[in-house]
Amino acid sequence: MAEASTTILVADDDSGMRESLVRALRRDGFTVVTAEDGTAALEALRRTHVDLLVADLRMPGLDGLELQRAAKLLAPETEIVVISGHGTVEEAVEAMKEGAYDFLTKPFDRAVLIRTVRQALERRTLILENRSLQRRLDELTGAGELIGQSPAVRDVLDLVRQVAPTSATVLIEGESGTGKELVARALHDLSQRRGRPFVRVNCAALPETLLESELFGYEKGAFTGAVGRKEGRFQLADGGTLLLDEVGDLSPLTQAKLLRVLQEGEFEPLGATRTIKVDVRVVAATNQDLAQLVKDKRFREDLYYRLQVITVTVPPLRERSEDIPLLAHHFLRRFATKNRRELDGFTEAALRCLLGYNWPGNVRELEHAVERAVILARGRLLDIADLPEAVTQTEPTARVVSIPIGMPLDEVEQRLIDETLRQTKGDKELAAKLLGIASRTIYRKLREREGPQPGDPA
Repeated sequence: MAEASTTILVADDDSGMRESLVRALRRDGFTVVTAEDGTAALEALRRTHVDLLVADLRMPGLDGLELQRAAKLLAPETEIVVISGHGTVEEAVEAMKEGAYDFLTKPFDRAVLIRTVRQALERRTLILENRSLQRRLDELTGAGELIGQSPAVRDVLDLVRQVAPTSATVLIEGESGTGKELVARALHDLSQRRGRPFVRVNCAALPETLLESELFGYEKGAFTGAVGRKEGRFQLADGGTLLLDEVGDLSPLTQAKLLRVLQEGEFEPLGATRTIKVDVRVVAATNQDLAQLVKDKRFREDLYYRLQVITVTVPPLRERSEDIPLLAHHFLRRFATKNRRELDGFTEAALRCLLGYNWPGNVRELEHAVERAVILARGRLLDIADLPEAVTQTEPTARVVSIPIGMPLDEVEQRLIDETLRQTKGDKELAAKLLGIASRTIYRKLREREGPQPGDPA
């Protein structure tokens, strides 16, 4: 049964049809208000909150299309179903272009009406939820910040806010793709160094000889090919922050030179006889277990203790799954803008897939999955078919149906049947097996509510 708080406006100048629609909708639990023509319907929209408008195409005053255009201006979140006894393909196309959810031609079965109304309201709910998530994104974060509301992310952000104003060296630990660079950026942006450079170097991406020259710079003639003097990343970051990404991949020689900079605040460029002093806050990041590397004699113990004055551990995405909808909408909005796509969000089924996947590649993998979905999207809502195969083939997590105290037993039963049918994609035989009841029971329950069902047992 529908929630009584859902209000539907029925606008039709045929009193018999109007009353028939009202009876069908109220029998299914909807609150219904009526209007005998387009003008009265417009007045009702001005004074009453309406979730769905069911409007006849041809009425005195305002016809269905004119009413539809006015309704979208007055109440843009109201879904619209247009009905007509003389509908043409051209009129149906025009109604859909103007934003109607569907176009029904009289006469139609009660079951068809109820199914269309439910689907329209479901789309409205999805769009409102997507907009709500986008508003929460705007409130929670700005460009480049770590996104999330989960306790794990809040703990990280609280620690970052506490540590950022200090000069302490910070070690950021976490799996690949969790957002360690975003944490480093937040440390810089929330510190007194935010007006100075934020410089990043990937220690794993450069060979040892090149990495040393990148970090410390070199003088002309320091080695073959050094045709001029070059400043290193430490000099470029003077007064600001230097992020040493994948610090566990540093060679022993570079580790020794880095330790000196951390202890003394000075270094010598390659081929130089002069010492350069710098004021740099070092933030190190790694996806490796540095403590284990120390035990294995692959990382200097004294350097390790210098780097981990404060340790920030960024949780993997699977440990903060409640942040997945926020992150997914953030990426959708970014890539929709980049690719000039008009998209409203995700279907419920697509979000269930995202929530049920383990995300071994963490936030970076989710970002790439959403980018792919945006590019391949066939409608305004991203659906399962738009997601990567690895995500959609994951065994979904079990669904939970919330039952408020005091809900009548017949409504509890109907809610369980509806949710199970949704999970089985309408397969009544499978739904009956999952519920432990006879399939004819499901057919009977649906027939009582919606009329004869396809495949009804004799």
